[in-house]
Amino acid sequence: MNSNISVVPDVDKDWWRGAVIYQIYPRSYQDANGDGIGDLKGITQRLPYIAGLGVDAVWISPFFKSPMKDFGYDVSDYKDVDPIFGNLHDFDELIKTAHHLGLKIMIDLVLSHTADQHEWFKESRSSRDNEYHDWYVWADAKPDGTAPNNWLSIFGGPAWTWDTTRCQYYMHNFLTSQPDLNFHNPKVQDALLDVADFWLARGVDGFRLDTINFYFCDKLLRDNPALPDSQRNSSIAPSVNPYNFQNHLYDKNQPENIEFLERLRGVMDEYPAAAAVGEVGDAQYGMQILADYTAGDKRMQMCYSFEFLSGDAPDAPRIEAVLRSFMTEAPESWSCWAFSNHDVVRHATRWAEHHPQQHDYLCLMTTLILCLRGSVCLYQGEELGLPEADVAFEDLQDPYGITFWPKFKGRDGCRTPMPWEHEALNAGFSGHQPWLPLAEPHRFLSVDTQQEAEHSMLHFYQSSLAMRRKHSVLAKGGLSELKATDQLLQFVRHDDNESLLCAFNISDEAVTVELPVGAENIAEHALFNSTLSDQSLALPAWSASIVRIPHLHLSTKTDAKEL
Repeated sequence: MNSNISVVPDVDKDWWRGAVIYQIYPRSYQDANGDGIGDLKGITQRLPYIAGLGVDAVWISPFFKSPMKDFGYDVSDYKDVDPIFGNLHDFDELIKTAHHLGLKIMIDLVLSHTADQHEWFKESRSSRDNEYHDWYVWADAKPDGTAPNNWLSIFGGPAWTWDTTRCQYYMHNFLTSQPDLNFHNPKVQDALLDVADFWLARGVDGFRLDTINFYFCDKLLRDNPALPDSQRNSSIAPSVNPYNFQNHLYDKNQPENIEFLERLRGVMDEYPAAAAVGEVGDAQYGMQILADYTAGDKRMQMCYSFEFLSGDAPDAPRIEAVLRSFMTEAPESWSCWAFSNHDVVRHATRWAEHHPQQHDYLCLMTTLILCLRGSVCLYQGEELGLPEADVAFEDLQDPYGITFWPKFKGRDGCRTPMPWEHEALNAGFSGHQPWLPLAEPHRFLSVDTQQEAEHSMLHFYQSSLAMRRKHSVLAKGGLSELKATDQLLQFVRHDDNESLLCAFNISDEAVTVELPVGAENIAEHALFNSTLSDQSLALPAWSASIVRIPHLHLSTKTDAKEL
């Protein structure tokens, strides 16, 4: 063997399939420099804790240079770290530490728009004939001086703002300080692909792509039609927001997006195992877009699912309906499931605030999400069972919440500081007054408190994640035999080696499940207090069970086409 030939270690290009991804909102995770704002060094400090949970990857919300009008989702320099979070060296150390601990790092790329402080936009708005004049979506006023069309901003008001230098309107789907890039310009696409390559070269393992279906708008800038009253509600824009009065046919979800995603995938494929999850913000067409954006092996690996990020607590029939919709509308796709994130009310409040058996219910739903076919995103503090924080109006930072107060209180309630130590100042998050006030009830759910409590939510997450790792079929296997009654949801996860029946009693009454001969109860946690005898499984209220059954001998590949 030639000693000059280097041996490249095997790389699991399929690591993302079934991965559990832990989302960090960096402003609120850990403050290492004492200014009241979380930072990259703080995240690095806490990576051993994250690795100890048993997750596979970490998604870090934006830390790029930004004026912070939307707290990092308004980027002024894609290739630099904002000083409040640290610097590029800090990021490199984070990557190094994460990889040493066996964790992948995914970063949040915000490509549809920039901050108005970005050099591209400063140049673009300076004249109609400069190098960057068409890098953003500009349009002339109508003859009467009004905006080019009826498009609305998610953050309230028109999606158009008049610029007195160019004497034209520019488009923004979000804040007026977040102008939308013009993806119809190939130079814009090239510049953004270069951004992706920059971070991949620094060692990131993939991306969470913010508002992936907002990249292109209609070239003709046609008006959106009205939406029927019955459909005016979604997680990204509740009914209090007039944005949801429209059917968004023309300001997003354009067919040209597919070609750009394939170009982005081409850049990612130059690296050993880069993966991406796209956020599809669309209540109407989300499932179809997910199918389109993840079809084949030249687009995105998976899309972020919104089906459980809004609404009341899901019962068994609703969960079954979501899974069957996935089966019929996106049979070749791979979903990334989530119950909570940085934009929605925490599910511990949405679903379980007044639940008579709150702890058992949250454990039940945790088991469910870890048994679904797909990957999983867990939001920081979810593993502690944190409820939504009550943030007073005078303490609000979120521009969305300030605009729609008091009917909608915004996103600050799920963004308050992570509680690490029960008795420490600011629960160990920072030695300085935090940017958002610590939710005092969170102290009693702190990491150190739960580490010492035998039956804590934290220990349940750790044991559940360990079970998912032990049985790889739960991560990468197929799903079949889906059934639901008013109380009971059940399905089988299977691969070439194992078949597991997953049963969930989503009710306050005991139920019984008939099992085939040879069934074996494998769940080990106290929540799984079901009784198996004579091929009958007795499930108490608000409980789950995972049972090994005689192998179905079904092909995972074939089954993937069914679900």
